[in-house]
Amino acid sequence: MFNALYFRTFITLVETGSFTRTAQRLEMTQPGVSQHVRKLERYLGKTLLERQGRRFRLTEAGRRAYDYAVKLFSEHEQFRHSLDDESLDSGECRLASPGSIGLMLYPFILGQQQRHPGLTVSYCFAFHQEILADVLAGRHDLGIVTEVTRHPDLECEAWHDEPLSLVVPADFTGTSLNDLLGLGFISYTDGLDKAGSLLRANFPDDFSSMSHFPRQGFTNEVGMVLDAVARGLGFSVVSRLVLETSPWQRQVREMTLTHPMDETLYLVSRRGARVPSRYHHLLEAFREQRHLERFGHPEGRQAEG
Repeated sequence: MFNALYFRTFITLVETGSFTRTAQRLEMTQPGVSQHVRKLERYLGKTLLERQGRRFRLTEAGRRAYDYAVKLFSEHEQFRHSLDDESLDSGECRLASPGSIGLMLYPFILGQQQRHPGLTVSYCFAFHQEILADVLAGRHDLGIVTEVTRHPDLECEAWHDEPLSLVVPADFTGTSLNDLLGLGFISYTDGLDKAGSLLRANFPDDFSSMSHFPRQGFTNEVGMVLDAVARGLGFSVVSRLVLETSPWQRQVREMTLTHPMDETLYLVSRRGARVPSRYHHLLEAFREQRHLERFGHPEGRQAEG
């Protein structure tokens, strides 16, 4: 007899690689995990695992069973969410974004959850490729990324613009590209591309490549970049969202530029999947709040004279 619980146990076992961790995650005993796998093998009539002591590897049937189970539960989640996709103030929200966006968006959504107890939030901080893979697998309904994505199974649309900020130590007095060259660059994932675009727009006669800048350090966590800048170790270019949420914002300053530049944020979802209305409601509320904070009036309205 088909039993979804056996498939769930099998998915968890494959993803953890351990009977012990599977039992802990599912709050089961290890014999219980083994029993579920044996019953699934009996139901399918195939051996799914080749056991080697405490370790195991998947058979070909096991790999196919895992792929099927992931697809099965993904479609189940999509169906479950579709039942309440018109509710604006209730239901589960499953999103993923880079840290540069989530540092401000996640607390905003939590605030909405406090106002509307029917909402639940599952938010993942992740890098670009991981976000795309999780949206494709159905682990998230919506992903937010910083570059256009072209994939046959994904839809991508521009959502919101945020300024890029050239951030220097608070006591830095330089204004030229040579001054920045002397300071050096603190990099992070995608940091070189953002810095290159902003510097090229503001120093077109002098800038040629980020390779000319001394590399003063790197971190894969954009939220920590400004710690290095605050210590006087270099400059960086980050989203204004990062600057405004940074605990070091008083130890750094944003350098004034002749040609400010925005970074466009994009929404990605599975092609053909209906994203529940509550997502658009939440994201539009966030966008309106950011516009009000930046310009002093709601988007689409000019401040009264």
